[in-house]
Amino acid sequence: MLKTEGTTRNPYASALTGPANLPVRGNRRRRRSGTLYPRTVSPTATTPDTRRLTGYAHGGGCACKIPPGELEDAVRGLVGQAGDDVLVGLDSGDDAAVVRLRDDLAVISTADFFTPVVDDPYDWGRIAAANALSDVYAMGGRPVVAINLVGWPRGVLPMELMTEVLRGGVDVAGEVGCPVIGGHTIDDPEPKYGMAVTGVIDPKDLLRNDSATAGVPLTLTKPLGLGLLNNRHKQTGEVFPEAIETMARLNRDASASAVAAGLRAATDVTGFGLLGHLHKMLRASGVGAVLDRRAVPVLDAARVALRDGFIPGGSRRNLDWVRPHLTAAADVTEDDLIILADAQTSGGLLVVGELPGYPVIGYTVAGAGIEVR
Repeated sequence: MLKTEGTTRNPYASALTGPANLPVRGNRRRRRSGTLYPRTVSPTATTPDTRRLTGYAHGGGCACKIPPGELEDAVRGLVGQAGDDVLVGLDSGDDAAVVRLRDDLAVISTADFFTPVVDDPYDWGRIAAANALSDVYAMGGRPVVAINLVGWPRGVLPMELMTEVLRGGVDVAGEVGCPVIGGHTIDDPEPKYGMAVTGVIDPKDLLRNDSATAGVPLTLTKPLGLGLLNNRHKQTGEVFPEAIETMARLNRDASASAVAAGLRAATDVTGFGLLGHLHKMLRASGVGAVLDRRAVPVLDAARVALRDGFIPGGSRRNLDWVRPHLTAAADVTEDDLIILADAQTSGGLLVVGELPGYPVIGYTVAGAGIEVR
């Protein structure tokens, strides 16, 4: 059931109320007397005198990533892996960098941040922290310290809202005993939040995106559809508690299960969608895959959002990027492919191997490309 946002979850809801004469000019932001006002998100979601946190951003969550094709073109030719102790560098486009300190210890380093994906500041903080920590879990590691990365429109949004964002991040990191120690903030027209995270791992337990082999099941640990629901939330203000809790849920247990099972290949599913991240893994590993679309878990409300047209631009760009590497059965629809390419925020792990309690969605094969059945 669709649910509109109440006032009890956000003690600073009144702080998002703007002046009654706020100009509305299509989908543009306006400056008045040096103040940056949010762009309007939908006639049904916001009136000229109401502002919402997601209205201060051009995109939300991992859907605001630079498209994968453009990003690869931009970093092509930059320095890649260097030195015998760099176990994972730029070469395979993995989730984090890994450097060996000694035979039984390596350090994992990553950073991730994004614009508001939900209007509730505390929930945004939780989601952004879970997303940043996920890069460490995607490598099979354990996070040991995090620092905050914050951009904040300090003359527009009250600092108390930023405090709630940071509180959400600290609480999620605290679930796994990862201290959040300091960080860096800037005055920014768009609010942004995330973390730089350091983790540790025994190199023999490392999960990589270039280690997939043929003939092995593929497991996905969270349902798809988060991009569709985040876009609907941004446009209408409707709140989807199941989506929020899915994004805020850590990938710790799935990661630990993969390491305990002796698996070697994994990645997390975020802004490039299931198809995009699977394509990167297969390309790096030199194998192909078959996906069973009916086995892929999808949030029920996301199918409704798709039917109603709330498709993020990032999801369409993901599909355009990976389409040359796809073959699809005759009964696979464009909507099926949109869901598989949907730009996730803090999605699950895509693991090469079986994990108890999680759905198998396909298998790897010799060759190249992705076949969707």
